[in-house]
Order: sequence, then structure tokens, then C-alpha cells
Amino acid sequence: MSGDRLIYLPLGGAGEVGMNAYVYGYGPKGRERLILVDLGVTFPDMDGTPGVDLIMPDIAWLEARRDRLEAIFITHAHEDHLTGVAHLWSRLRAPVFARNFTARIAQRKMTEAGQPADQVQTVAPAPETVEAGPFAVQFLPVSHSLPEASAMLIETPAGRILHTGDFKLDLAPGVGEPFDEALYERLGKQGIKAMVCDSTNIFSLHPGRSESSLPMAITDLVRAAPGMVVATTFASNVARLRTLAQAGRTAGRSVCLLGRAMHNMVRTATEAGLLHDFPATITPEEAADLPREKVMLLVTGSQGERRAASAQLARGNYMGLSLKEGDLFLFSSMMIPGNERGILRVVNQLAEKGVDVVDNSSGAYHVSGHANRPDLERMHELLRPKMVIPMHGEHRHLREHARLVTARGIATAIAPNGTMLDLTGDVPGVAEKVETGRLYLDGSAIYGSQDGIVRDRIRMALNGLVLVTLIIDEDGAPLGDPWADCQGLPREGRSHKPLNEAIEDELATELERINRKTLDDDDKLIETLKRRVRQCCLDEIGKKPEVTVVVSRLAE
Repeated sequence: MSGDRLIYLPLGGAGEVGMNAYVYGYGPKGRERLILVDLGVTFPDMDGTPGVDLIMPDIAWLEARRDRLEAIFITHAHEDHLTGVAHLWSRLRAPVFARNFTARIAQRKMTEAGQPADQVQTVAPAPETVEAGPFAVQFLPVSHSLPEASAMLIETPAGRILHTGDFKLDLAPGVGEPFDEALYERLGKQGIKAMVCDSTNIFSLHPGRSESSLPMAITDLVRAAPGMVVATTFASNVARLRTLAQAGRTAGRSVCLLGRAMHNMVRTATEAGLLHDFPATITPEEAADLPREKVMLLVTGSQGERRAASAQLARGNYMGLSLKEGDLFLFSSMMIPGNERGILRVVNQLAEKGVDVVDNSSGAYHVSGHANRPDLERMHELLRPKMVIPMHGEHRHLREHARLVTARGIATAIAPNGTMLDLTGDVPGVAEKVETGRLYLDGSAIYGSQDGIVRDRIRMALNGLVLVTLIIDEDGAPLGDPWADCQGLPREGRSHKPLNEAIEDELATELERINRKTLDDDDKLIETLKRRVRQCCLDEIGKKPEVTVVVSRLAE
């Protein structure tokens, strides 16, 4: 129909790694029917988001148009593509479609979040097709670092889109389907209008390596270790878990899983029929009774997460098990940018115990789940799309990917979060800009990054807090002196008096000379006392803390 357009709008995952959420729409301008591909999370850090549990894309734009949202499709079961569904589904209320392994994990997360698990529907790979308004969507198998990852083939009246999701070219991934080059070559011959493509490893110039290249090196490392061996990797990488477990068994060790995520992923992959030969495991109690050289632990926490099993072992013990000098700890994983501090903290704590730490600096113990530059170029050759839209990467990744395809004569556009592209013609163009942001899951509450809550928390962390309480009697006069409670501040300052007593003395003096008009006005009174507290603290300790003043007035 004349005037209809095909749009693409990333709400997360473009200009960053993680928190993926991509909207596609087709129809009259401003009235397009919509689908959402992925709804993931990213993780907080103590510097910028203290106390926050998860960070999710702000879906306000989509929520305001949820009557036009046909469906949500999940490409695979990684947290940065899936976990936001459980926390934000109630704001969208659209059916969710995923393949078997992914759907099982999504259903469990929905149940844990108090959402209806039956809203997640299981779909077989192509040729099974989901009709969603003007879209016909198929799940196309790709290899990645967990089972049943999929690209999305999205048929529209304006042409076909191939949304790659996360992928690599692995012909022997261990668990899950190998990359089917013939399938993508056939699709290319049939015609692809737009390829919306993973950009994570655009700067890696060598071809990607297969999961099948790891077992020998890992087995040799485990066999040579004199003490207990501990290995960590991403819990969702069940092929790697199997590789590690089989290496342990080959080296004559019993294998023990530590961490809820490890157990959940292995159980889910087994129930989904994907793991047929995972070695038998033992309990932590059984592991504690065996000689150290006969034990291999597979633990959560490859990114230094403070509550994960690896961090707890590094600090002391976990489930009755502890590490000591002569043991070996293997990071069979990559260091995700932003997690360096947490990982190095764990490494240093292990080193203090005399534990030998081995990482993937040699390239022998981990392979990426994302396509490197030559593999991306091969995908371009196979699909021969009219346009390539880089996604899933920081701005530098998107820009480099765009530069690569431009050199090949392929139309492209850089579309970071909030940039809506019109894909209707032969060349992508910016249609409009949409305000995007972040949502924080903080306990059971969800709020926006602009709400000021985290900003206030950071200010309290940086400056400390003084709570002042003042009681006003029935006649409008102070009932006794105010008292101060100091949190996160030195106990005493330059006067060598307890800081709270110094503050209370200053406030008592202030109240003696305050006028009645101010005393009768809570707002003016509170502001006057706050200024006095900050000045006192500046004089005593050289800081201006956050100040809360509570005025209680007795009824006449």
C-alpha cells in the first residue's frame, strides 16, 4: 500500500554491548504494526549504579504503542537478550516466541518474576513460521556460545530482513547446531533486503575458532595440575561446561557443579534433549571427602560477580569447599569490558592463597561466540544483502562495521539506540530520533535512570549522611535540643569532639537566634538547619554531607 514504510528502531544493544531490544515496524507512518526482537539486560557496577540489581532498556516508546505490538521474539537465552522479558512483559503484554531451550529458560524466569509463563510459546526452527501482523518470522539456526541460538528471518511486504542475533561460523560447536553455510547462501540467492548484523568482534582480524579446538588443551592443563582444579565459564555455555567436565573425567577427577546458574543451565539443556553425554557429577559434600587431586569444580562467576561461587571461593569458602596453595583456577572465558575490576579482585584474592590462576591470554582455553571480521565478511558474501545495519556493539564497533560494508559497496547506516531507520527504499535513512534511556531493577522496584534515586544514592555514598531530628512543642518552641545521627562520616573532626555532638551544639546555637517566622515555617526551618549542618561538617571534616532534617510538631 502506498505510504507504508518499514522501520527499524533499536531501544538497546546498539552503541553498547548488552541490553538488546530491537523494534521492527511496517505500515502507515505513525501507525505501523510492530514486533520486538529480544528484550535483555545489562549489569550494574558499584561506581555508577550502586545497589541496582539489573539494568534494562527504557521501553516507554514501545509501551505507549503496545496496542500495535504483535509479538516479542527471543533469539537466544543469554541474559542480555532474554531476561528483560520477565521484568517488563506486564508493560507490553504481547505473546513471546522462542525456541525450545530458550523458551524453557524464559518460562522459568517469568515464573520467578510472577508473570504468566504460558505467554512464552515454543517455536521450531524454519520452516515453521510465526505470523505477526504484516510480518512472517522464522527462527534460523546459528552457532553461538549456547544451544539453539537463532537468526530471525523477517518477511515483510517491503522485503526480507535477516536479523542475525549473536552468531559465529562454527562447524563443530559441540552442543547445538553447526553453522549451515548452504542455508544462508540459499537465502542470499532468494534475496535479502536488509541484514541487521552482530558487530561485536569487528576488530578481531583472524577467523573465529571452533569450540572443538579446546578439549585437548584443557584436558592437558587439568591432567598436569597437582591439586584441586576449579574452572569458571559462562553458565549458559553448556558446550564449554561439557568440554570442561569431560576434561576433568578424562584426567581422572570427579566433577562438581557449584552455583545455581550452572545447575539450572545443565538441567535445562538436558531436559531439552541437548545434553546426552554430560559426565555424572558429585555433590559438594562428596567433593570435600575426596583427595584434592581427584576433584574438579565448575563454578559460576567468570566476570567477578561478588555473590558467585568463584568470588566466594576466592574470599574464603563456598559450600564447605576452599582453595589453597597448589590448586589451579582456570578462567575459560573472556573478560567483558567493564568487568575488569571485579575479575582482577578475584584473581588477586586467589593469588594471595597461592592458587595458580590461568586465563585465556594464550588463546587456548576459550573461543568467542561472536563472528570475527573475516566471518562477518563471509556472511556478507553469503547473504548479499542490499543493506547492512550494524548492531550489538559499542559506537566504535558500529562505525567500523559500517566502514567495512561501505567499502564493499553495500548501503548502510549507523543507528545507535533511539535512532529509527526507514528501510523501505534501497538506502536506509534516519526517520526520526526517539528518546531512550535505562530502567533499573532495584529489589522489586523498577524506576528510570532520570528518577534521581541512584544519583541520591551515589551522593550519599560519596558524602555521607546526617539525619537531624527536632521536636517542636505545642507552643511552637523547640522541645529540647535537636539530635544528629551521622552515617558514613568520621566519628570526630578538627575540634576532637564527636561529630554528632559538634553538629548538635551548632544547631542548638542556631535555634537560639532563629526568628519566630522561620520557626513556624517547616520549609524555611529545615533549609536553615541543613545549611548549618553542612557548614559545621565543612569546618570539622572538610565535607558537605547529604542532610535530612525531620521536624515533628506536637499537637496543641
